[in-house]
Amino acid sequence: MNVSPNGAYSGLGNKVVLITGASSGIGAGAAEVFACHGSSLILCGRNAENLQHTADKCIELGLSPNKIVQVVGDVTMREDLEAYVNKGLEKFGRLDVLVANAGIGVPGNLETLTLEQYELQQLVNTTSVFSLLKLAMPELKKTKGNIVAVSSIAGLRPIDSMLAYSVSKAGMDQMIRCISLEVAKFGVRVNCINPGAIFTNIFTNCGMFGDSKVTFDLVNALASSTHPLGRCGNVYETGKTIAFLASDDASFITGETLRVDGGVGLSQPLFDIPSVQNLI
Repeated sequence: MNVSPNGAYSGLGNKVVLITGASSGIGAGAAEVFACHGSSLILCGRNAENLQHTADKCIELGLSPNKIVQVVGDVTMREDLEAYVNKGLEKFGRLDVLVANAGIGVPGNLETLTLEQYELQQLVNTTSVFSLLKLAMPELKKTKGNIVAVSSIAGLRPIDSMLAYSVSKAGMDQMIRCISLEVAKFGVRVNCINPGAIFTNIFTNCGMFGDSKVTFDLVNALASSTHPLGRCGNVYETGKTIAFLASDDASFITGETLRVDGGVGLSQPLFDIPSVQNLI
């Protein structure tokens, strides 16, 4: 489906938005959507070259270079998380929106996962989000800002052979609910989205398809057999949902885990991993 980053939600032009994992995938798509609204962006990621590519795309969409700061770092490192927040404050003097998007997927089940793999999955997808939210919350209280975390449909229902990933996303969902209750009295909203199959490089990085080249056609074919809407999604569909939750139009929404999943969370298994080989 041809979906663009353009659109209009209230209040985003005046907001400073920090996005982790902004160098690719859902984070990069969200950055482009916010750029179309004129938001000031703190783009955070591990890959400097890819982060620059995201910044260039935002500029192509009309965002002034003066409204972008790039911070290279790793969410598993406390000092890098501090740099994400502090360098953004040095540039813009405030923080209105935190998009906690950075994450990884480690395939495996109880028999095949190592303890190290399991712990790494929790560290990246859950613990780092807790650390970043703790660092950013004093600033978000000042602005009555909000948080949008990027979870997964796996947080709401398990994915076969993605045990550690599913646990990490379920943990994120519950953390978002708990924190939303805690900070509502300060006027801070906290929500997350739970995407289904969105075509990004996570499919290559997580090893779900082994050594095979991952193409849109492959992911779309897999999604078409499990997602009621008959296709996978794209990063602008998730990006626009993130932007909506971050905008003034969603001012009465907090503690929400919002599925952006083509209907797969209704009844279907997300993926039948053992059958993937039949599509390769």
